Amino acid sequence: MSTGNRTIKNKVKVNLISLGCSKNLVDSEVLLRQFEANNLHITDEPAESDIIVVNTCGFIQDAKDESIQTILEAAQLKETGKVQKLLVMGCLSQRYSDELKKEIPEVDGFFGVTDYASVLKAIGVNLKYELIGERKLTTPSHFSYLKISEGCDNPCSFCAIPLMRRNHKSKSTSEIISEAQFLASKGVKELILIGQDTTYYGLDLLGKRELAQLLQLLCKVNGIEWIRLMYAYPAHFPMNVLDVIAGEEKICKYIDLPVQHISDEVLKSMRRGISKRKTYELIETIKLKIPGIALRTTLITGYPNENEDSFSELVEFVRDIEFDRLGVFTYSKEENTSAFDLEDPIPDSTKRQRRDMIMELQKDISLSKNQLLENSIVKVIVDDKINSDIIARTEKDAPEIDNEVIVKSIDGIKVGNFYNVKITDSTEYELYGEVVK
Repeated sequence: MSTGNRTIKNKVKVNLISLGCSKNLVDSEVLLRQFEANNLHITDEPAESDIIVVNTCGFIQDAKDESIQTILEAAQLKETGKVQKLLVMGCLSQRYSDELKKEIPEVDGFFGVTDYASVLKAIGVNLKYELIGERKLTTPSHFSYLKISEGCDNPCSFCAIPLMRRNHKSKSTSEIISEAQFLASKGVKELILIGQDTTYYGLDLLGKRELAQLLQLLCKVNGIEWIRLMYAYPAHFPMNVLDVIAGEEKICKYIDLPVQHISDEVLKSMRRGISKRKTYELIETIKLKIPGIALRTTLITGYPNENEDSFSELVEFVRDIEFDRLGVFTYSKEENTSAFDLEDPIPDSTKRQRRDMIMELQKDISLSKNQLLENSIVKVIVDDKINSDIIARTEKDAPEIDNEVIVKSIDGIKVGNFYNVKITDSTEYELYGEVVK
C-alpha cells in the first residue's frame, strides 16, 4: 500500500460490504477500483480483513435494519481484534451519522454517499482522480449498471432519497459515454441505465430533458448490444424517448416505470405530479408506440390515506394494464418526509395483506404471458451456469429482479453470449427452453 512516499510491504486487507440498490452498488464499484489502484488487497471475507467498509442503505425500515445489523456484526469482529478499523458510508450514514456515532462508537468514521476521498484518507491512501469513471465490476462481466445522475428533485411525500442523495445532478454526456466505453472495453454487453429519475437527465444541465439524445449516443458505443432503461419517472415523461426505443435495435423493448399508485387521492397526497387519467394515457401511448414493450412497475401498499376504495382502484389498475413485471413495497414511515405528519394509521398486517393480494394477481398475469411464449423462439443472454442448468434472460428481463430462462445445457454455451432459444415450458416467473442451432 502506498501512503505518500512510504511503501508498506504487506498489503492491507479491505472488505467492502455493499447493501441496498444498484445505485449503491455502482458507488461501491468506484471505491473498489480505488482500493485496487492503491494496492490494497480486496477480500470477500470480513473476518479476514484489516479494514471493513460498510456501504449502507437507508431507503425504508427493512433496509435500515439490515444496515444496522451489518454494522453491528462488523463491530463485533473489531472488538475481537480481528479487524483493525471499521468505516461506514452510504445513505444511512449520510442521514443518521450523528445518531449512529452515539449508538455504535466502535465505528472509526462515518461518511456520505459518495465521499470517496474521505473514506480513502481514513484508510491511509489517496483518491486517484485520473480513475474517475472507472470501476471494479462486481456484476457478471457481460452486464453493468450505468448511473447517469445523482440525487432527485421530485417531491414525493414518502421518499427520503433527496434527504440522503440531495438534489438531482446529471453527469455530463462526455463522462457517461467515457464510462460506457470503459465498461465495453471490459467485456460489458448490456448497459442498465439507472438514476433516481432517469427521465430528468439533462434538465439541470441544459434546461431540457436529454435522455433521448443520450440513448442515441450510447447506441454508438462499440461492443454494447443491449441498453436497458430503469427508474423512468412517469410524470413529465419525455415522449421523444419512445421514438428512440422503438427505432434503435440496441435498446431493449423494456421500460421500468414506477407508478407507485393509481388512486387520484393517493397520488395527490404522494405528490407524484400525475393523475390516474394521465397515467393510463401514458401507458397506452407507450404500448402504441412500442408494440410488444415489456413494462415493469413498482407499487406501494398501505400509504396513510389508502382506504379500501383506493386499494380496489389499484387492484383494478393492475388487472387492466397487465404489467409484464411488477414489485410491491409496503409503506414505510420516514422521518422528515412530508408524509411523516400523516402518521401511519394502516396496520402492517393490512399493508402486507394488500401487497400479497397484488402479487398473487401478478403471478396469474405473469403465468399467462409466459404461456403465450411457449413454442416461440426468443433471444437470450446467458447469465450463469448452475450444475446442469443454464440461467439466461430475454430483453424483457432485467437481472436479479425479473424472470429467468432456464436453458437445457449443451456443450459450447458460454456465459455472456447471446443465443436463440425455443421455449418449451413455463411457470409464473420462469421460462424453459432449448438452444436453437
